[in-house]
Amino acid sequence: MLNRHNQGYDLAGMGWETAYARPGAFTGSENARGDHDGTQDPTTLFTVTGDVLVRIFGVCTVALAGASATIEVGVTGNTAGLLALTTGTDIDANDIWFAAAPADIGVTALSDVATPILIVNSLNIIETLKTANLTGGDIYYVCIWRRLSGDGNVVGS
Repeated sequence: MLNRHNQGYDLAGMGWETAYARPGAFTGSENARGDHDGTQDPTTLFTVTGDVLVRIFGVCTVALAGASATIEVGVTGNTAGLLALTTGTDIDANDIWFAAAPADIGVTALSDVATPILIVNSLNIIETLKTANLTGGDIYYVCIWRRLSGDGNVVGS
């Protein structure tokens, strides 16, 4: 029998916390979420202070639209460091986005979500569009995180 505590499933007992980012629907309108190279690209999803360990995934509530749009999540200087570059139209309602190919069944094991990743020096977590506008759809994000420095914190937008 597996010892679940050694597998990392006892998140509360290990000092893990959860933050949510709900930045609103993609419209592609000028300077709104979804406007590639507009004032909300990149969009800050989570404000980070100090050093933290994170696991992050997106949950699609409305299928993404935008012919050749691509999307990724990371930090400044490493914009795909957390969620790999993905074609927006590959992310459908009820998909869980944690890799370049989202899980399209509405459920997935926590162990399938990316290995915990270090974020240091208060680098915020951002969503970046790389090639074109996303003209519709919606994703919210869940960040499971753990403090590594005394000032470590994650707050969703």
